[in-house]
Amino acid sequence: MGPLGIRPTNDFAFLKTFGTPANKIALVSLLNAILDLRNPIVDLRIENPFNTKDFMDDKLSILDIKASDQRGWIYDVEMQISVAESLVQRLVYYGCRVYVDQLRSGDDYLCLKPVFTICLIEDKLWKDSTKVHHAFRFADLQSGKILSNTPEIHTLELGWYNLDRSELAEASLLDRWLFWLRHAHEFDLQTLRNLFPQPAFLKATDTIDRIARITEDKDMYDAREKKLRDQQWLIRAGLVEGREQGRQEGLVEGRQEGRQEGIQLGELIGLIRFFQRQLGICQSPQEALAAKDPLELKALASELETQFGKKSI
Repeated sequence: MGPLGIRPTNDFAFLKTFGTPANKIALVSLLNAILDLRNPIVDLRIENPFNTKDFMDDKLSILDIKASDQRGWIYDVEMQISVAESLVQRLVYYGCRVYVDQLRSGDDYLCLKPVFTICLIEDKLWKDSTKVHHAFRFADLQSGKILSNTPEIHTLELGWYNLDRSELAEASLLDRWLFWLRHAHEFDLQTLRNLFPQPAFLKATDTIDRIARITEDKDMYDAREKKLRDQQWLIRAGLVEGREQGRQEGLVEGRQEGRQEGIQLGELIGLIRFFQRQLGICQSPQEALAAKDPLELKALASELETQFGKKSI
């Protein structure tokens, strides 16, 4: 019996595993492992249940999982394959928006429930820290006092995760879930069941096994894998094109800013124009972009890359 070959981090596999009401035992276990709440989650209602037909019809534009528990606490979970520069700002924005959207006209602020934004990242978000799990809260920097019932943001970077199979027996629940997410596709069904015999893991394992066996699901999984590869190729092509254009632009900009700074500015301009072209947006004139502040160019390039990534997936 060969490996299952189904990566749980593929958006189709992730949503099918954790975003369906029949599998909420897996989502409850994953969330409890990540959040380590004083009073664990007992039950969940998935607000946007995953539907394969919507996925097949390409109607599924929102690729996160929204759920609420028995207390009315809200959880927003997503899997990110690649990292855009604006990811952190986007997580903050959406977390705060979900928090604010709880209130209706006339509601008291005391009605607001905690909101947990959780982003699992296959890559590395911060290159200057090897910590896998970061938890961000509203807190006083000096005393450490935390504002309760406010938004929290959790990031988990699988790119830094390096637990060995031999350490699983003594590993925490969170470490076991992260190992499963990163390595489940490398094992055959029986080995995976033996390594993770708990009911929540068995439910998750059976789900990716069904994806491997059911033609319709496997076709959808393969299509998403292909789109991801195509997106990564196009982004790499954009970087190459941007750098080449940057070398040309840099020769011009370099007379005022020095050759290296000019090349860097030219690379940004080349990337912006590449993404605009791919998105069908009217390309900004090179002269107009060259007149902008470099920080403004970086923000624009990041925003366009995010749009391009969403369009490509």
